[in-house]
Amino acid sequence: MTHGHTEHTGHTGHTGAGNAYWPPYGEQQGVPYQRTGEAGHLAAERPEPVTEPVPEPPARTEPAPKAKKPGRDRYLDLLRSIALVRVVVYHLFGWAWLTVLFPSMGVMFALAGSLMARSLKRPAAGVIRGRIRRLLPPLWAFSVVALALMFAGGWNPSEDPDHGGTWGLISFVNYFVPIGAPPYPWSLGDKAGLLENTWAVQAAGPLWYLRAYLWFVIASPLLVWAFRRVPWVTLLAPLGLTAVVGTGLVTIPGETGNAVSDFAVYGSCWVLGIAHHEGFLEKVPRYLSVSCAVLIMAFGLWWASGHLGPDGWDLNDIPLAQATWSFGFVVILLQYSPSWQELPGRLAKWDKLVTLSNNRAVTIYLWHNFLIMATVPILDRLYELPFMDDSMVSALDSTYAIWMFLLVWPLIGLTILGVGWIEDIAAKRSPRLWPNGVQRKGSRRRS
Repeated sequence: MTHGHTEHTGHTGHTGAGNAYWPPYGEQQGVPYQRTGEAGHLAAERPEPVTEPVPEPPARTEPAPKAKKPGRDRYLDLLRSIALVRVVVYHLFGWAWLTVLFPSMGVMFALAGSLMARSLKRPAAGVIRGRIRRLLPPLWAFSVVALALMFAGGWNPSEDPDHGGTWGLISFVNYFVPIGAPPYPWSLGDKAGLLENTWAVQAAGPLWYLRAYLWFVIASPLLVWAFRRVPWVTLLAPLGLTAVVGTGLVTIPGETGNAVSDFAVYGSCWVLGIAHHEGFLEKVPRYLSVSCAVLIMAFGLWWASGHLGPDGWDLNDIPLAQATWSFGFVVILLQYSPSWQELPGRLAKWDKLVTLSNNRAVTIYLWHNFLIMATVPILDRLYELPFMDDSMVSALDSTYAIWMFLLVWPLIGLTILGVGWIEDIAAKRSPRLWPNGVQRKGSRRRS
């Protein structure tokens, strides 16, 4: 289970409005070319011909470049889609090197920070209420199903030594307002049962991201205010905090320590999103920002090499390496941000899936681990088929994870159809079953 994903980024928000578009380039065309005359003494040797005055043609001017239409920044949408796919693949295969190849959570937090900064042009209280409103209903739907299955599986919180007592009961509120860590049994059922006995941990584990996201949202007005006054301090302070609480120099016990660590590790990425929206990164020469980012990333890898966890190079187990690698990675992504309004070239064929995944990002993230586990009892039915001899059983065993990967995407699609529309209700939009952009384009009014 990764503890440093999603995520959820850049100085522009999820949506394109407020993006830092590239300035128009090129001078105006069509201005008549003015030639200088010949040498003066040559002109004086010949009589000047009598000609009728020729009216001077009107100067041609190039129309001013059209302002970019407000809309989503498809480059940032593409990054969010890649991050979601990477999270699913990581949780399915557990490949530690994926955390180095693409630090999804740092990217997602940066994107969310940029969007939040854009929204804070409006009164902060209303923006925060809107973000919380969009987050909670999808969480409630997930929590109702997860808790029902836990109770049906025989979990009794009052008898759980880790979650008993009054405080354990109070912590159930985190299933509905994620201000802390929700309780769940570390083992439920049988290892040979329909679901593995750690399914509750796997299902509820990703909820840490919602907790971190909520606290970032609440802190954003203060972070934006601080960034506009002391940008470098605000940008780098979370890295300094990670060096304190993420290295064992100062230990904060329990879930409070986990929450502080998450906030520190991904805080600089969130502030990078604010910087992207504010146009701060454009003021830094690209060669300088990229060079510094590479040095910070190199430090992250160096630190990781001396502090490898149980899963080797999994940066989720190494907070300071995760923070510095994600920070440098996001800086480079945002410095080269092309601010596409449409996906170019061959990427255009992925437009519908990118649109769908961005419209259902919360649903995909909340349910993907649950659905990965749901592939197991489905695939296990294949062993019961009458034509499954020893060779076919062996082939299925060796390719089991691949079949899980192929099966989880249809299950994610069914989940989007089943509960994804709750995201629309939470955003006060009309419910849509499959919001991949087709209906929006087809519903334009005819003139």
